[in-house]
Amino acid sequence: MHNYILEDLIIEGKKDTFFIPSIHFNGESGVCSIEGESYLEDSIRFYKKLYDWLNNFIIHVSKKIIFNVKLTYFNTSSEKGIFDLLMLLKKYKEDGGQVEINWFHAKDDEDSIEEAEDFISDTNLSINLISVSYTHLTLPTTPY
Repeated sequence: MHNYILEDLIIEGKKDTFFIPSIHFNGESGVCSIEGESYLEDSIRFYKKLYDWLNNFIIHVSKKIIFNVKLTYFNTSSEKGIFDLLMLLKKYKEDGGQVEINWFHAKDDEDSIEEAEDFISDTNLSINLISVSYTHLTLPTTPY
């Protein structure tokens, strides 16, 4: 089952009327990163694409997933999409899959820390809170 390689999901982030986060879900390594800001016109459709990709990875590849969140801002509808992704990862973990979740936040960004703590409380997942400088949140620094 580990020989199946899923095509990477890459979405370039964009700031316009709405903000689209950068997405890099690596089908070979299992490193999945969401970076930037998430204020979308249709967050349900956007996050469904991410959910479907993760679900396919879980079904066909079933390797360890490292899920990195480097969002400097997300709105309420994006929050629901992120929650759904975390719940999928929780189910995978409960079914025996390996999952590591890293939540990167600026040192003094209390809102981001509070959001992560809410996700920890709501999902009962272990989420690593990683404090970084602002520049590390705006640059694609995750190794692929």
